[in-house]
Amino acid sequence: MIHKYNMNGYNIVLDINSGAVHVVDDAVYSILDYYENFSKDDIFKKLKDKFNKNTLEEAFSEIESLKNDKLLFSEDIYEPLIDQVKNRNPIVKALCLHVAHDCNLKCGYCFAQEGEYHGRRSLMSFEVGKKAIDFLIKSSKARKNLEIDFFGGEPLMNFDVVKQIVEYAKSIEKEKNKNFRFTITTNGMLLNEKILNFINENMHNVVLSLDGRKEVNDKMRPDMGGNGSYDKIVPRFLKTAQSRNQKNYYVRGTFTGYNKDFSEDVIHMAELGFKQISVEPVVCEPEKEYSIKKEDLPQLFEEYEKLAKKMLEMKKENKEFNFFHFMIDLTGGPCVSKRLVGCGSGTEYLAVTPTGELYPCHQFVGMEDFKLGDVDNGIVKPEIREKFENLNIYTKPACKKCWAKFYCSGGCCANSYNMNGNFLEPYEIGCELQKKRIECAIMLKVAQMDES
Repeated sequence: MIHKYNMNGYNIVLDINSGAVHVVDDAVYSILDYYENFSKDDIFKKLKDKFNKNTLEEAFSEIESLKNDKLLFSEDIYEPLIDQVKNRNPIVKALCLHVAHDCNLKCGYCFAQEGEYHGRRSLMSFEVGKKAIDFLIKSSKARKNLEIDFFGGEPLMNFDVVKQIVEYAKSIEKEKNKNFRFTITTNGMLLNEKILNFINENMHNVVLSLDGRKEVNDKMRPDMGGNGSYDKIVPRFLKTAQSRNQKNYYVRGTFTGYNKDFSEDVIHMAELGFKQISVEPVVCEPEKEYSIKKEDLPQLFEEYEKLAKKMLEMKKENKEFNFFHFMIDLTGGPCVSKRLVGCGSGTEYLAVTPTGELYPCHQFVGMEDFKLGDVDNGIVKPEIREKFENLNIYTKPACKKCWAKFYCSGGCCANSYNMNGNFLEPYEIGCELQKKRIECAIMLKVAQMDES
């Protein structure tokens, strides 16, 4: 299986199974349209008015050579390994701690109902947080490196408990032979110098919620009184980014049907001075006014290409920045399990509510059918976990034949379930946007190599 496309003047051919990326001339690019289904003579007849025979002979020979080297039309080496992946007996290695089911913003697209998650507003106690750490230590068995994400709502509304949990986890690291890495996501409304100092001393990563331009951000991210949040949070976020030497953070935004020109928001944040940026498409019911619809896809594809080209321009001007969804590793990449299974929700990664209930990830919190157990008793419904263990790119018909499967690993389980009512049918709009992001990411790598 191959995938070919043209972007920014490059003819790019991706061999799906080997991961090899080729930049080819027009003759090779054209021959590949017919190579698998037509004889050499028939291909030459089809293209004789476009290329002379010597050019076609050289191009055909190049394709044959790449195929013999297993860099083009290579066999799938991963599907035979799927039983090993299914039987890997995954261990829990990361928790998303919902320290606050409460928020001080009223974001229009919030999937968590402004932090309530289908329930009532509540804050996690230190006792529950302590039990969550103990559960993770026990469930992770011999694994040393563990991750804790502080999430909400707005986790800074329960900052004292965040500190206590961090202090407790660190106090037992040596005894338990563990190494904790902490991340916190914040809307910035309560961020101050004291909190920032603690974050910089203890958090491996920090996610700063910002949607982009002032009018875009404030339309969807007002406070409880309807006032915009942009003017309050941007100076604090810039200070955070600078205090962390522009590393180990990212500003994370959401674009909606209201700002389909989202590349302008990404560039805006880059021009403000942020070097690590992520802006993702909203996922919501299609009847929502701000939803992204299929008819929006051509415009959104153009926006991604526009952004990629702009990033190349800004790099030449020494204004380089990273866009999370264009970051791709074409050499090593994820391990086999990660390629085939994805994020590990429900198996390696769980969410913990303020009362200690366990769910597959933050997007399933409050959905009773997916409650796995709690921090006191552990996982008491293994049958739910097994549903997630059995998910991979070969159990999803659309994914199995998709050229992007080894890059997206089947997409987000929660999006599939929320939009289609099942795990095996990926969220189509999300898939199409993901494929365009991958194309842009590969083009950027090609362009960078071309310039070096």
